[in-house]
Amino acid sequence: MAYLGRIDWLITMITLILIGLVGGLITGVSPCILPMLPVIFIAGADTAQIKDSEKSERGSDDTTGAGSAAGAGSTTAKHKKTRNLRPYAVIAGLVVSFTFFTLLGSLLVNALNLPDNILKVVGLVVLTLVGLGLIFPAIERQLERLFSWVPQRQRGSDRGAFVLGLGLGLLYVPCAGPVLAAITIAGATGHIGISTVALTLSFAIGATAPLLVFALAGRGVSERVKAFRTRAKGLRIAAGVIMIVLAVALAYDLPAAVQRLVPNYTSGLQHKVEDNPALRPQLAKLTDGGNSKLGNCPSGAKTLRNDCGEAQPIEATGWLNTPGDKGIDLQSLRGKVVLLDFWTYSCANCQRSVPHVEGWYKTYHDAGLEVIGVHTPEFSFERDLGNIKDGANRLNITYPIAVDNNYGTWTNYRNRYWPSAFLIDAKGQVRYLHLGEGNYDRTESMIRQLLTQKLLTDANPNQKLPKPSDVKESNLVADRTPETYLNYTKLGSNFASEKIGPDNPKAYHFPKSQKRDTVALDGTWTIGAEQSTAGENARLALEYRASKVYIVLGGEGTVTYKDGSQTKTIQVSGPPRLYTLISGNSEQSGRLALSVSPQIQAYSFTFG
Repeated sequence: MAYLGRIDWLITMITLILIGLVGGLITGVSPCILPMLPVIFIAGADTAQIKDSEKSERGSDDTTGAGSAAGAGSTTAKHKKTRNLRPYAVIAGLVVSFTFFTLLGSLLVNALNLPDNILKVVGLVVLTLVGLGLIFPAIERQLERLFSWVPQRQRGSDRGAFVLGLGLGLLYVPCAGPVLAAITIAGATGHIGISTVALTLSFAIGATAPLLVFALAGRGVSERVKAFRTRAKGLRIAAGVIMIVLAVALAYDLPAAVQRLVPNYTSGLQHKVEDNPALRPQLAKLTDGGNSKLGNCPSGAKTLRNDCGEAQPIEATGWLNTPGDKGIDLQSLRGKVVLLDFWTYSCANCQRSVPHVEGWYKTYHDAGLEVIGVHTPEFSFERDLGNIKDGANRLNITYPIAVDNNYGTWTNYRNRYWPSAFLIDAKGQVRYLHLGEGNYDRTESMIRQLLTQKLLTDANPNQKLPKPSDVKESNLVADRTPETYLNYTKLGSNFASEKIGPDNPKAYHFPKSQKRDTVALDGTWTIGAEQSTAGENARLALEYRASKVYIVLGGEGTVTYKDGSQTKTIQVSGPPRLYTLISGNSEQSGRLALSVSPQIQAYSFTFG
């Protein structure tokens, strides 16, 4: 048995390493690497060799005949001996830094009570110092002395390359996918073991392999192009300036705007490989306290499952709708059927599902069903307890609510959607889950089956369940416009106006034509990381297909728009919440043009 256990462990490790390598390679050719390419290309050029070449060029003017040939031969031999180190040193530093700080960065920052962005600041400082070192050799020498402990075979130049790689590892932000999400969550929650380290290291190697190609290309150009020998000083200064410019651009998050203009051509492949159902259980083992079985449990199964694993703890930062707002331990609910409903109050999808959840709670609570709404925020304003209370009151929620501001419960259940429902039987086993809206009849059928099993276990075979709840399922449009966020982190191909200027007021203009499922701005707007804030003459246009259109707004003022021939005005007041723009009974395609008062914040559109 011990031998079989070692074989299983070895297979798991090999699988994780392969997942990491393949996932990393996909990331390494995605648009996320674009900001790194110029610096990696320059870093591959051996600056020490460039200086030696410059000296040899000058020395050749003072020598003739055999002496000149001997000097050239000596220089060539020297270059051949040492030229292959620098590109590998850069990438090695990047792999070490990315691996270490991805796993331990969050824990170190929290333990030392440091600012959240400290690692990015350190990376920017290193990149700037290396750039200054290329411009001013004295700074480069001092930087190399600081890292004299780094092993080297020949010259300090390779130390400088390794230091640059360490800095770049703090600034390298790959496109998020299931593999990187599993690594990040494992690091943030302290679930770090040999499996996590193996996955992270293999992912880092895979993600940086394409960068090594660029570093080697830079080295090759520096060796073969005559300009690198005859204009060495100017090229070093130019390289230093490029690094400093990149540091400034990264400080203001400008490369993100460039990335948004490039279609994510690897997203389909990433989803197919990284989120493969056959591989998901391996990733689930990293973060859910050993319950990898949740990864085996499909959404919306037609029958109750026995392989979804044990229910995980609720790690709440607060509670609502309980006596004294005290917490509930799932262990204390053994003997009852429990429904965990993940939601957030400004999400229209959640608001459509809440009446069903509330209906089940009222219908089946006396028969042994307990419902707990897990409120996990999507925006920062949804962390405010007062806003959550207000949102729950507007939705008439009476069941207990766990406030999941630290995403502990979300992580424990490997959740990825708002809303989502997890059904737990009387023995504490997860038996069914459904991600997203819809299928309410099936979910209620599963609730009734679990309650029937409970009644039989309790020796109450003659007790009958109440009739099914009568909440009607909303009419969902098959090809409706997807949820659309109005911030620079998520506005991409669905943004129809000109280039985004993040965090700064900018005048935008409506395009001459606008495609369906896109938004466009006109007038002055400030597009931030979570919302867009209206300025003077601010307007917003939406091309949509849906039966219902909602928008999340905050601030004080008005929003005016036309619904058919009618002009409507919304009075916006108080903390951000959901407002209804269109409430039809059947799907339709249309255009909404909204005039927005200054200082109103627009967060997202959702549809029904």
